[in-house]
Amino acid sequence: MPKIRILPENISNRIAAGEVVERPASVVKELVENAIDAGSTRIFVEIEKGGRSLIRVSDNGCGMDHDNTLLALERYATSKIASDNDLFAISTLGFRGEAVPSIASVSKFTIISRSKEVESGTEIYVEGGSIKKVSETGAPIGTMVSVKQLFFNTPARRKFLKSVNTEMAHIADTIATIALGWPGIQFKLVHNKRTVKNWPAARDLFDRAVDVLGKDVRNSLNSVGFKDRQIAVSGWTSSPSVTRSTSKKIYLFVNGRCIRDRGLQHALTEGYRGRLMKGRFPVAVIFLTVPFDRVDVNVHPTKNEVRFSDQKRVYEVLNHAVSDIWHKVDRRMIIETDHPRPVKQKPVAPMVSETVSGYDKQESLAFSAKTIDHTTKPVPQKNSSVLFNETKSSDKAPTPFYYDESDKVCHIKPEEKQATIWKEMRFADLRIVGQIKNTYIICESEEGFFLVDQHAAHERILFEKLKKRPSSSSMSSQRLLIPETFETGYKEAEILEKIIPDLNRLGLEIEPFGGNTFVVKSVPGLISEKEAGPIVLEIVAMMEETGFAPGLEKTLDECLILMACHGAIRANQSLSDKEMSELLIQLDECDNPSSCPHGRPTWIRWTETEIEKKFKRIV
Repeated sequence: MPKIRILPENISNRIAAGEVVERPASVVKELVENAIDAGSTRIFVEIEKGGRSLIRVSDNGCGMDHDNTLLALERYATSKIASDNDLFAISTLGFRGEAVPSIASVSKFTIISRSKEVESGTEIYVEGGSIKKVSETGAPIGTMVSVKQLFFNTPARRKFLKSVNTEMAHIADTIATIALGWPGIQFKLVHNKRTVKNWPAARDLFDRAVDVLGKDVRNSLNSVGFKDRQIAVSGWTSSPSVTRSTSKKIYLFVNGRCIRDRGLQHALTEGYRGRLMKGRFPVAVIFLTVPFDRVDVNVHPTKNEVRFSDQKRVYEVLNHAVSDIWHKVDRRMIIETDHPRPVKQKPVAPMVSETVSGYDKQESLAFSAKTIDHTTKPVPQKNSSVLFNETKSSDKAPTPFYYDESDKVCHIKPEEKQATIWKEMRFADLRIVGQIKNTYIICESEEGFFLVDQHAAHERILFEKLKKRPSSSSMSSQRLLIPETFETGYKEAEILEKIIPDLNRLGLEIEPFGGNTFVVKSVPGLISEKEAGPIVLEIVAMMEETGFAPGLEKTLDECLILMACHGAIRANQSLSDKEMSELLIQLDECDNPSSCPHGRPTWIRWTETEIEKKFKRIV
């Protein structure tokens, strides 16, 4: 067996570089973050051949004198931490002292830096980790780092680089992400002597967000603003109608650092519960401010991941902040007309949850596929409103946070109230014209025409009525004259046994009947005319696919969704005018009337202006 030996410094630096420097974009990220920590207000990034030939980052930060410039090339040399206590309260983007020496070990590296205390700058040239030249040079205050021929001495790493366009795309995405989190800094990106993008310093964070995300999402972004003790959430998230097939357009920042965190992403999407189609993701920019000593950023060499001391609480705050938006949005039906009429002003407080009272919430659940419950009371207009035209952020709308130039952190503003003028209406105020294909209800108002999906709308109504039942009481059920038996597989039987108590609470009484056989003795009145076995098997299959934890609210919600789906009126089912009217009245009482529990929209609208444009009455 070979003897144990200490690796030479040049080899250990290359190993460290393998952890920190994955591709040219990694180099750009590390150098730009150092420039931000140096207090820069202008950062220029020049790239040649996708970073293979040259990466140059110039800044106007505090710069360094001769001795500090030399020390910056040593491993674990840093000005940002000095003791153990500092390590557990990191307030900067970089702190490990690994990036610069790691990059220098796998490239031909030049650094020129000057602080305001000295009249000349220091230039150091490093090749493959070995210092070749140190000299004085004329330079402005700040630092310029040039990285040439990246991975020239590690051909195996260089071989795995992608095409120039691919590597450049990663670099552009990296700069855009950082620019999103630091609007007070100007960023300029140049590739092969051509300016790719120039983000001037912006005081309005919304303008920078639109610049990065694209102007096409400007009118679909809704402000997020929430604070709970020491955790603050701010930013924007798109309406459920604007989604992407991947999560790449979800930007999460913790104390100014862009991170990847599946838990936070899950908390964000859970805030859309019942509003997003499966496999779709919103566009979002979320800033979390957490005390520095409550978050550990030293868990990954690239610092793209963090760990919270109270992880569950952070997730809950983000989830609440997002879900609170849609709770308020779905409680207000706002139709903005081309010719607004004077109406009552109503103050809107974006961060204050609203409660609806004044009507009976204990209506009958007997809204079956054959008949609609006509005993439901209309909702008093003064207390009920539902959003048809979702609230939109704009550069004129107040944002619930501001960018502090002194500490370069986004802070929550004190809560503000803004008066706005809207016309409030309800679904029940729409005039019913008829049905299309016995599936869609045609309605009209002064502002335009609406199509309501009767199955999706009824599904939402049933789900919310089931959901609002007191959790402590069991749902009313109907005893079967002849108990229904069904069989499952071994794995399905194990899952079903664990969720039987939850199903019993829903009025679905099931007992083991030996082996993998189960017997259904009672079913909820909602699905009394359906075979219970297939519904239960569908619930179990869904639990197996998505994962479950017995007793959790999400498990019950998924069961309720399936029961509501099976109990709702179907497409291709004729409804009388009275039944259609009752459907709209009951839709008014829903907390989220705009989408079914699966995330599909319950209605769509064409304004009078849109129709006139189609017929060329107006241009």
